[in-house]
Amino acid sequence: MLNSLPFSDTQDFEDANRGLVGRRQPNAVTDAHGTVVWDNDTYSFLDGDAPDTVNPSLWRQSKLNVAEGLFEVVPGIYQVRGMDLSNTSIIEGDEGVIVIDTLLTNETGAAALALYREHRGDRPVKAIVYTHSHADHYGGTKGFISTADVDSGAVKIFAPEGFVEHSIVENVYAGTAMNRRAAYMFGAALARGPQGQVGAGLGQTLSTGEVSFVPPTDIISTTGQEVTVDGVRMIFQMAPGTEAPSELLLYLPDFKALCTAEDATHTLHNTLTLRGAVVRDPHAWAHYLTETIDLFGGDVEVAFASHHWPTWGKERVVRFLQDQRDIYAYLHDQTLRMLNKGLTGPEIAEEIQLPPALENAWNARGYYGSVSHNVKAIYQRYLGWFDGNPAHLWEHTPVERAKRYAKLAGGVDALVTNAREAFDAGDFRWAAEVANHAVFAEPDHAAAREVLADTYEQLGYGAENGTWRDFYLAGAMELRDGQFGTPTETNAPDVIANLTPEMLFDALAIQVNGPEAWDENLSIDVVLTDADTRYRVRLSNGALTYSAAAQEGDADATITGTRSALPALAAGSPDALAAAGLEVTNPSVLGRLVAVLDPGDKNFAIVTP
Repeated sequence: MLNSLPFSDTQDFEDANRGLVGRRQPNAVTDAHGTVVWDNDTYSFLDGDAPDTVNPSLWRQSKLNVAEGLFEVVPGIYQVRGMDLSNTSIIEGDEGVIVIDTLLTNETGAAALALYREHRGDRPVKAIVYTHSHADHYGGTKGFISTADVDSGAVKIFAPEGFVEHSIVENVYAGTAMNRRAAYMFGAALARGPQGQVGAGLGQTLSTGEVSFVPPTDIISTTGQEVTVDGVRMIFQMAPGTEAPSELLLYLPDFKALCTAEDATHTLHNTLTLRGAVVRDPHAWAHYLTETIDLFGGDVEVAFASHHWPTWGKERVVRFLQDQRDIYAYLHDQTLRMLNKGLTGPEIAEEIQLPPALENAWNARGYYGSVSHNVKAIYQRYLGWFDGNPAHLWEHTPVERAKRYAKLAGGVDALVTNAREAFDAGDFRWAAEVANHAVFAEPDHAAAREVLADTYEQLGYGAENGTWRDFYLAGAMELRDGQFGTPTETNAPDVIANLTPEMLFDALAIQVNGPEAWDENLSIDVVLTDADTRYRVRLSNGALTYSAAAQEGDADATITGTRSALPALAAGSPDALAAAGLEVTNPSVLGRLVAVLDPGDKNFAIVTP
């Protein structure tokens, strides 16, 4: 890495520190109970040259990401960086400010606003723009404003079309699994330091405070749509299906400033994030960045994003956008080219080579996404999980495969010996595969766990990608110390409270334990008194379904109340329903439904069976 990459290019360090107005010292943020939910000071070790335990390219990226404080992008546009995984950007208007993205949690959002006001005065928030439907861009909203501010009309909130649906669906339907995997991805439980968590590439890590959700008041649906708030002109560009299913970019013509949201940052992003999500469309991603250049490239003087640091100067901005556009287009097109020659995802990941210009462009390096897992995701997007080989059509489960591998090798001890030999030879990829079979065949085998943990540790130390490092080191930690669960949860009460009735029924349906509900047959009418709407919810053959159409006959039970009270149904208990003001006839029927619900496990195993 040191010999092949242009480490003499220090432009990013100049940009990451340009315009510093002031820092928050110490930069530790606590919640109402005094618990620390963010502490950027724990990364003070990021100084000097990379140690042997950190890839030098990732070390460089983390040193850039850790730069913290209030920064002036141009007069009238400010960013708070180093206060969460993401940035918040503040645009000064005639009387107040427009906030672009609000960080992940209320505590860090409030701290960021306080830092801005300390240096720029107590300007009121006039509007908020959510650039896209990921929690680190809307979760801190109540640190900036209250719901009363929105209800009164004092604050407008703008978001792209589909924002509410995608924000809630992602954090509720698969939220338990995503949050557990995100704990690995961001190294939330790892110690900070050269042998632990050094950063996640896109930012340092997630804050662990309270996530809020305040629905938008104004939906942006058309590219070119222009809005003026408090004297600030904003021109929006729609970019659905790119980094998020619902995403927009915006141009501030009076500042000649472009906010690229999360579609152009100083890293190769994910086409499929390791925590799990719907596979993104790199072809559309490249298309929208071409459109961005066509729309704004003639006038833009600065580009800033929801992560990382800005880029100044028209020529540099356009080149930055071109590099970002080209990396997604190249990965998409080359994957399809090789896919059509019969190569599988893993084979393409090994075969593909980037053009030298992209290989040496710091903003296209794989700190958060990677060429390897992005290529496999593109393959998955087009052809799915099956690679066409009949041997892979009906494989045994990991545990059953592991037992058979152990028998083939002559027992778990033989597997461990082979894994240790591979480890000593530096073949860590093979050591991981063999030792993983040993652990899944015999989870309590101490030597198997030891060699697998040692292997994951070495793979983590070598990883350029921050999330790969975190995954490897988190796996090593759980093999040695036990499971650490889910430190940050984005399926927060505010998110649950904004479920539509249909989303709520879907969320319940996902929890039904099918085999336990095979013989249950029940129906419940849900009557919303403030929406003049009635739903018939049915449980039959282990499936929960619903309809808003008129139904014949009476249901077995009826739940009556307001739409705003309905999310209490997620709790399932009669006391919770009563407290919310929901009336239930024949509560035993609801009890039968609750009895077959099987909530997710926030502590499920990942590196063991």
